[in-house]
Amino acid sequence: QVQLVESGGGLVQPGGSLRLTCAASGTIISINTMGWYRQAPGKEREMVAFISKFVTSGANTNYADSVKGRFTISRDNDRNTVYLQMNSLKPEDTAVYYCNAEVRTSWTRPWYDYWGQGTQVTVSS
Repeated sequence: QVQLVESGGGLVQPGGSLRLTCAASGTIISINTMGWYRQAPGKEREMVAFISKFVTSGANTNYADSVKGRFTISRDNDRNTVYLQMNSLKPEDTAVYYCNAEVRTSWTRPWYDYWGQGTQVTVSS
C-alpha cells in the first residue's frame, strides 16, 4: 500500500505565504505525476498544480490559471516528496488541499492514483 501524508496547512493573512509538503511512503517502484488539488466548501475539487517525472516533450509542470505566478510546485524524487510553495495568498485560495500521486507498486501492475487526507489552508485577516 501507499500512503500520502500532507503537512504545512494553516491560517495565514492575505498576501502571506505557506509551503505544503506531501510525502509518499509504502511499496513504491516509481512515481510519475505528483500534484495538488483543492476543494473549497460547496465547490468541486480542482487541480492546482502538478509535476511529472516522465515527460516526452514540453514542460513537466502545469498550473491552474488562478495560481500562475504565485504558486510553485517542486519535488524531491529521492524522498518521494512534492512541495507547493504558495505566495501572495488570497482569500479565494481557502480550501482543503489534497496531494495526489501516480504510483507504480509493481512492474506487473498499472499506474494507480493515490490521494492524501487533505490539509486545510485558510486565508483570512
